[in-house]
Amino acid sequence: MTKQINLYQYSIPVDAQLVLRQRFLKKREGLLVRLCCGDNEGWGEIAPLPEFSQESLEQAKQQTIAWLTQWHQDCEDKLALTGLYPSVQFGLSCALAELTQQLGKEGYYQTVPLCYGDPDELYEQLDQMPGEKIAKVKVGMYEANRDGLIADMLLEAIPDLKLRLDANRQWTMAKAEMFAKYVKPEHRQRIQFIEEPCKTPELSRQFAQQTGIAIAWDESVRESDFLVKKEPHLAAIIIKPTLVGSLQKCVELIQQAHHQGMQAVISSSIESSFGLTQLARIAQQYTPNTMPGLDTLDLMDYQLIRCWPDSPLPVLGLDSDFIQEIPLTDETNR
Repeated sequence: MTKQINLYQYSIPVDAQLVLRQRFLKKREGLLVRLCCGDNEGWGEIAPLPEFSQESLEQAKQQTIAWLTQWHQDCEDKLALTGLYPSVQFGLSCALAELTQQLGKEGYYQTVPLCYGDPDELYEQLDQMPGEKIAKVKVGMYEANRDGLIADMLLEAIPDLKLRLDANRQWTMAKAEMFAKYVKPEHRQRIQFIEEPCKTPELSRQFAQQTGIAIAWDESVRESDFLVKKEPHLAAIIIKPTLVGSLQKCVELIQQAHHQGMQAVISSSIESSFGLTQLARIAQQYTPNTMPGLDTLDLMDYQLIRCWPDSPLPVLGLDSDFIQEIPLTDETNR
């Protein structure tokens, strides 16, 4: 059966205020892969996240080119993804899933609104939100008492609100306790979880035990020895597929979490609209009862080929100056 592959590289300007671990991110870069086999085609996005991914874009690109060349020549069509970088595994596995029609077309496009510190921006979004009201607030960037006051204020002002908080392991135990001091005990149960509040998992466990505030594993999920294990006060695991690996690995983590009565939350690594729409489809297919955390498109200046429903951002096509096709060998383009 005739095979064809294409590889594209994009570079999209982003919000000038976007900071990743003390580094300003001025553009979001990544790769788009297209696999064709007969009348079927599948696409995937490979976008290592600076400061978070172990691999650079250049490393991901070279590995992708090598895999694509092998896939094009493989008669059995069973080329493994093991040993590849997480972002490469994920993008290629999505392309293969689309190619074999194993990725559902419906998406979970209602996503948890993300607040980076200004609570006023949340009110209008939450007012228009149908059904359960959930918001996510980044904490750990400012003083812990300020974070506690903001969380408590939001919970006080919106009685049916539930919060997800993300601390990225920023707090010492003292700072975590300071945060909790400013959240009224009656409000703490409406914090669905704080993602990795303290600098180590053990300190996060102690914090949850002392305060009764639930926690979730995020960075821990991406460590090589991670096991999904039910624990007191552990409510969820956060799955960022670009940082975790193949779609199969993500699905296995989801199933393990569900089996032990925990939530699994599909979350963004600031992918383009292309990648975000695939994450929404994964969320709909595998975590239909848990709202995903995909509210990062507004950080971009443009959408990329596939549109997020109702987004007003302009859309870039393959002919855009922000997208370049990467030449592959003549052999692979036949």
